[in-house]
Amino acid sequence: MLTGCVAVASLAGPVAAERADVTWHPAKPRIGDVAWLHVKDVPEGAIVEGSLDGRPLAFFPYGGGHAALVGLDLETKPGAHTWRVAVVEREREPRTGRGQVQILRRDFPVQRLALPPAMVEPDPETERRAVMEGQRLQTLYRTITPERLWRGRFTRPVAGTERATGFGARRIINGHPRAPHGGADFSAPKGTPVVAANAGRVALVGEFFFPGRFVILDHGLGLYTLYFHLDSLTVAEDQRVERGQTLGTVGATGRATGPHLHFGAQVGAARVDPAVLLNLSVLD
Repeated sequence: MLTGCVAVASLAGPVAAERADVTWHPAKPRIGDVAWLHVKDVPEGAIVEGSLDGRPLAFFPYGGGHAALVGLDLETKPGAHTWRVAVVEREREPRTGRGQVQILRRDFPVQRLALPPAMVEPDPETERRAVMEGQRLQTLYRTITPERLWRGRFTRPVAGTERATGFGARRIINGHPRAPHGGADFSAPKGTPVVAANAGRVALVGEFFFPGRFVILDHGLGLYTLYFHLDSLTVAEDQRVERGQTLGTVGATGRATGPHLHFGAQVGAARVDPAVLLNLSVLD
């Protein structure tokens, strides 16, 4: 029996006793959430495959079964979305299941910003640069490392208790609508240490037009965290880092109105709320 979904289906083998349970966490996620799908009671050696709306999911062993993180992009349409799962075992027909998960709408704030015109309407050469840099990032996010590198809870990238703000904000810059804000901002003085939210590999460091100096961590299985507008960097590409390890310091490089950390999270191409990632309930 499958629970936690709008439509209920079974992963049934040749006999009813071999059915497995599949649950969504949370049962009804919101736009921008990092949800996770848990397939229980998977036999040792079996492979689990699945998808949401035809987009493949990357599963890993967890809790006597397999789990997969599901990123719900900040521009996902609310309503019912179709998932599919298959448990593949040697010398047996795959056990398959399908259903729908109800994704709840979410209202995002509107932010009005004033920036120097050169940061908003760059010259043609700078615009070409920014486009190429954006394409490079999108190519990175589509790269799926087959190994899970993170473990346990995710930690704040900067010290303190103040909540990050701005995820999904519909931005109006110098009076003109722009793309929604894909990360969350932590206010912090210049020079404040920025640490890795969890273990991973440094996938990319650099200085791009919009994000300024940045570090991107690959946590495996399509999960990336982003640290933008840094003043200094203390890690190098391909370096393995642990949760809480210093990556650099807060700055105001790139398109920024003042010192702060833009903290982002990607599950594949999906831009997700990093605050939700910090509360992820996959704990091993």
